[in-house]
Amino acid sequence: MKLNNYNNLLELFFDQYKKQDKNKIFLTNLGKPQIEISWGKTYLLINHLSTQISKHIKLGDRCILISENRPEWFISDLAIMLSGGISVPAYTTYTTNDYEYIINDCEPSIVIVSNDNQFSKIKSILNFKKIKQVISFERLENFEYENYICMEDIINKKNNFEIFDNEINLKRHDPACIIYTSGTQGNPKGVILSHGGILSNCEGGYELLKSIISKDMKFLTWLPLSHSYEHTVQFIQIAVGAKVFYAESIDKLLKNISDCSPDIMTAVPRFYQNLYQKINSAFNKSSGIKKYLVENTLKLGSKKFRKEKMTLKDKIINNICEILVRSKIKKQFGGSLKTFVSGGGALDPKIGTFLNSIGLPTLQGYGLTESSPVVSCNPIEDIRIDTVGIPFRCNNVKIAEDGEILVKGENIMLGYWNNKVETEKVLVDGWLHTGDIGKFVNNYLKITDRKKDILITPGGDNISPVKVETAITNSNFIDQCLVYGDNKPYLVALIVLNIQIHISKEDLSVEMEKINKNLTKIEKIKKYFVVKENFSIENGMMTPTLKLKRYKIIKLYKKNFEELYNN
Repeated sequence: MKLNNYNNLLELFFDQYKKQDKNKIFLTNLGKPQIEISWGKTYLLINHLSTQISKHIKLGDRCILISENRPEWFISDLAIMLSGGISVPAYTTYTTNDYEYIINDCEPSIVIVSNDNQFSKIKSILNFKKIKQVISFERLENFEYENYICMEDIINKKNNFEIFDNEINLKRHDPACIIYTSGTQGNPKGVILSHGGILSNCEGGYELLKSIISKDMKFLTWLPLSHSYEHTVQFIQIAVGAKVFYAESIDKLLKNISDCSPDIMTAVPRFYQNLYQKINSAFNKSSGIKKYLVENTLKLGSKKFRKEKMTLKDKIINNICEILVRSKIKKQFGGSLKTFVSGGGALDPKIGTFLNSIGLPTLQGYGLTESSPVVSCNPIEDIRIDTVGIPFRCNNVKIAEDGEILVKGENIMLGYWNNKVETEKVLVDGWLHTGDIGKFVNNYLKITDRKKDILITPGGDNISPVKVETAITNSNFIDQCLVYGDNKPYLVALIVLNIQIHISKEDLSVEMEKINKNLTKIEKIKKYFVVKENFSIENGMMTPTLKLKRYKIIKLYKKNFEELYNN
């Protein structure tokens, strides 16, 4: 597929639409009731909605979209583009302050929400004198506004729309969307991504997956579509003509995987960490012949994955493990899984090796919202899990003198919306300064640290808190932690225990000693304290992609951290 020939993302969709059986199911919502939408109906709904939006906006107007993952989200995103507008996806988990900041910053002409629940979060902060239209997927109760319309009413206006039949006047350099970074620090910034930038990323994604692309390919979408990672993935789904399933929720994710048997699923490291703990916990309960099989599944699977030489005996035992262990694990994940793709943060190599060893192929990639978002990814044919893979062909990547990863290409953002100062900080001579430290190992990019998250000891040593936190949370007993100690004589930690596994104070002390044995002298945790409440999106301590909001947690528990140095 010649993705570099398209002027915009709409041309990609309409070109694929022409090739598809119009009755073939394209979008499926796995919620209750389950909703299935064909390629033909998707096409019509995009046109219906675009006709309505076009009445109220001019080229370049912003349209904010607040909804859970569902087919209407995809339809709205493309309808906004078809109308000449710029899509502004917003997380459903934002706080009122976040919504207020974003709405004041991007000044949307159109507000699209899924239902009453989402609308209630922003109703009080909307300036209806500036809002030209409010559109909802489900009917809003007790909302009287002359420029409000429900999707159902738009669809019923059968004689009041036009079918797309003209050239779309959007170029590759034109803005496609403004995606606000969820931000672990301060207010979110509006990243302006172009049609060409996302198409460039799709080109890299298509090349990455071409060896496993099939006629009836299935994707399961769970990560919020308001995140740049999943937002771009939906256009890769178009490019391969896939069937797309929208998961109900994170709680029902494993059930949904079993229900729809996806070929591909993208997620963040936190998902894979939870998966690792769950499967590993079940493995640890095995005994007798089952224990023998499990141990060899991991040992020989890891050996094969690392391309180490295997004896004839190894190969025979590994084939038995394939039949008796890995095949059963694969069935629990639908039986069709070709690969998991991890992005949005660092995947612990131990977890990546574990998943690949048990028959769940897992790739690690790397990117930023500012790069549309993928910079690099491991190829399916040669996974090196301690790296983030090979840069996409369309991306230029180099390492600066101080080790920072710099990226240049069509995929790089046009800039931050209304924020020239911050734009000029990260975009210098066309090169995006990522803030990540890395190096190349045999053409594979390896992330070694994060500029902004480095802790510096009084002796001048640099410590990555993420590395230490990963080592700690790999324990089955510990769910979350945050390491503290910038310019301090030693490191301390805040720990959240796994409530599903009881552990005494003494046992936790022993567990921490075990963890410390695998850390260098300066990385060892000398003291720690335990808190009962998990960090979550709901309590404002995690971003929508499940990263800790470090500065907020430290601010809340600053006294507790400092007391560890005084006692």
